[in-house]
Amino acid sequence: MGISERRLREKEKLRSAILGTAWRMVTDEGWQSLSIRRIADAIEYSVPVIYDHFENKEAILFEFAKEGFQLLAKKIEEAKAKTKDPAEQLRLIAYAYWDFAARYKEHYKLMYGLGMQGCEVEKCLPEKTTFRKLVIEPITELIEKGNNPKANPCLKYYTFWSILHGLISIKNMRGNAVSDEINKMVMDDAIAGFVKNLN
Repeated sequence: MGISERRLREKEKLRSAILGTAWRMVTDEGWQSLSIRRIADAIEYSVPVIYDHFENKEAILFEFAKEGFQLLAKKIEEAKAKTKDPAEQLRLIAYAYWDFAARYKEHYKLMYGLGMQGCEVEKCLPEKTTFRKLVIEPITELIEKGNNPKANPCLKYYTFWSILHGLISIKNMRGNAVSDEINKMVMDDAIAGFVKNLN
């Protein structure tokens, strides 16, 4: 192995260590605990070494948001592929989204709660666009078959997303005050109403 290859591998190894350490901090103590200084101390490197790999803390957050959107898109694609029926696709997409938010809470908080500063999210994170495309396809198909073919698929997409995000936000605020079964019944009812409105 040549010197340049070795340096590249070492740089990638250090980058992975930075991200791994940052993620442990986040899962142990929350997003507010993350700082370049603390990461540097934890991996026993100087602060400038961290800045060689990431411009700032937001660049690290961006990596985690990107990872979250990639994972969400994969879950949505898998759910959507289970059926050709657009109404059933939307129901399965809703469940996949719900399960993602429950299973990957820290990613979800970053993706939709803390936000991404310094850029228009969809320009910097094309992974977010993938989610929108996957959801708009069955919505468009239902609109075309329904009684209101002039309905705006973009508007309906934001309505669909707002329903899911709103229900998840309410669930997260209430904690375990309401059972998962009741929460999912509410979601089923909301998605059924949304699909009925498209027909």
